[in-house]
Formats: sequence, structure tokens, C-alpha cells
Amino acid sequence: MGSAGALLSHPPPQLGSILLRRHHISLPHLSSYMPEPLHCRRRHLRCSAVEGSSSQDTNLPASQREESPSSSLGATLQDPLPGRVENDSFEGVTQEEDQSSLYNFLYPSKELLPDDKEMSIFDHLEELRARIFISVLAVGASIIGCFAFSKDIIKILEAPVSVQGVRFLQLSPGEFFFTTLKVSGYCGLLIGSPIILYEIIAFVLPGLTKDERKFLGPIVLGSSVLFYLGILFSYTVLAPAALNFFVNYAEGAVESIWSIDQYFEFVLVLLFSTGLSFQVPVIQLLLGQVGLVSSEQMLSIWRYVVVGAVVAAAVLTPSTDPLTQMLLAGPLLGLYLGGAWMVRLTGR
Repeated sequence: MGSAGALLSHPPPQLGSILLRRHHISLPHLSSYMPEPLHCRRRHLRCSAVEGSSSQDTNLPASQREESPSSSLGATLQDPLPGRVENDSFEGVTQEEDQSSLYNFLYPSKELLPDDKEMSIFDHLEELRARIFISVLAVGASIIGCFAFSKDIIKILEAPVSVQGVRFLQLSPGEFFFTTLKVSGYCGLLIGSPIILYEIIAFVLPGLTKDERKFLGPIVLGSSVLFYLGILFSYTVLAPAALNFFVNYAEGAVESIWSIDQYFEFVLVLLFSTGLSFQVPVIQLLLGQVGLVSSEQMLSIWRYVVVGAVVAAAVLTPSTDPLTQMLLAGPLLGLYLGGAWMVRLTGR
């Protein structure tokens, strides 16, 4: 009791404070009760021994020192659970590293931006409007060009089932005309996509750092190649497999006479959805460079990826046959594993 009264009547000169990892909060009104700083890591307190109180306790007899409440309290605060503190400290460091990498990606220093310049919001909107206008103009010109050769394009897209003896029927007066417009729109968007991609890159390029520009070329090139490979894979493998399944299933029971509009809706959706699904490695690389996901985390959830690939294949394919879904789920799983391996090569 004498030691506790001495501490309350003559407080030490040190100011008590709580030191968090990211915020430093000073508590001067606790200076008379906290002789030494309290080092806190996230939620759990980790307090060092109080040298001042321990030095005063040395004047007491040994029996009283052992039974002293202040010494028992100091021992309790000094000896926390080791495993809990180590695990909490490791989690705090990992979370801090993830937050710092994301913050550096969103707010890089000006020294890392070679083309950084001040622009008003109206200047940004004016530049964005001009680039959107150029993209729309390019896509419109591509659509007009594709419409001029729409019949030839339609014959190419009919090739997967033309050898099976399937005939196409126009069920309404303007069905074939609107079908040619739809085919021309898809093909025009496909042909004009490089110009759209260029305008997007030109708009965001001044805000990229030097290191980000090194990855820009490979990512854009890889994304374009994967998109066209997905369309080619769908045209040569997926579409023939799905269409042949339906033709063979109906053989001997009904004659295959299909609506021209429904056929091209099926084929075009299948082609473009497969091309978009082949962008999985690009998304993985972007997430890895930002620091949100590591390669170890990607590989540790491979069981969920298998289920997700099957579900994605069922959603992306317009047909309901399991053969087409498995043919798309296999490449999706392979692309995911390849993307995780590429993220590991970059050191993430």
C-alpha cells in the first residue's frame, strides 16, 4: 500500500502513450497513472515492465515483494501469451504490407510519373470525350465495312454445321436483315477493338509509373492474343462440338431446320464469351502486381477454382449439354493455373 500511495502522490515525469502501428495517440491525462509507455499491437496490449515501480519495490522485504499487487500486475502485463503475440504481430505485418502496396499503387510519388502534369477536370473530360468519339467512329466504320461483306461472313459462320446437312430458315420478313446487322455489329466491334484499346492506353498512360509501363506492353499484347485465341478455340472446337451434339441427338427423329437468327445468336454469344473467359491470366497478373493476391494464395484455392470453372462454363455457354461445358471448363482451369505460375515468375 505504501508503494501504491507513493506512486499516486508523486507521479513519475513520463507521459503515458499508446503506440499503434499506424497511428500515434498521446494520452496526457493518463500521465499520473502510466509510468511507462504501453506498446500496443493492433487490439492486444503488450506492456513492458515498469522500471520505476520495480525499483521502489526493491526497498520492501522479500515476502512483501512477492505478494505485492504492483509486482504481480507487472508480471501479468509483462508475460502475455507468446503464441498469441507472435501470431498477431505476423498478421499485423502482413496486413500492413498489403495496405502499403495497394496505397503505393493508387498514390505513387511524383518522381515515378515521367509524364505527370496538372490538368483540370474539364481538360480530362474534354480529352475523354475526344477519345470516345474516335473509338465510336472507328467501330462505326468497321460495322459499315462488315455489313458490305455480311453474306460472306454469314457463310463462314455457317461452316460448322453446313457439312451436317442443316438448313436455315427465315421465319419473318426482316429476320435475315436484322441478323446481318447483328453479325456486322459483332464483327465491327471485333475489328475496331484495337483502336479502342489504343485510346484507352493513351488516356491512362500519363498516370502510370515507369515500372507499370514495363508491364503494360506484355499485358496488352497477352490480353489481345488470348482474346483472339479464345474466339479461334470456340470456332474450331466448342461451336462444332455443341452443334454436332444437337444434330446427332435429333437425327432420325426430326429434320434439322434452324432459325437463322437463333443460330447466330448462339454462335456469336459462344465466340465472344469464350474470348472474354480467356482473360483470366491477365486479371491474375493485374491482381498480383497490385499486391492484392499472391501466387501462393491462388494455388491454395485450386479446389474452389475447379468448381468455379465448371460453374462459369455452364453460365458462359448458351447450350446445356455437358460436353460443351467440360470443353470450356478444362481450358479455364488450365489458364488459371498458368496465370498463377506467371504471377510466381514475377516474384509475387
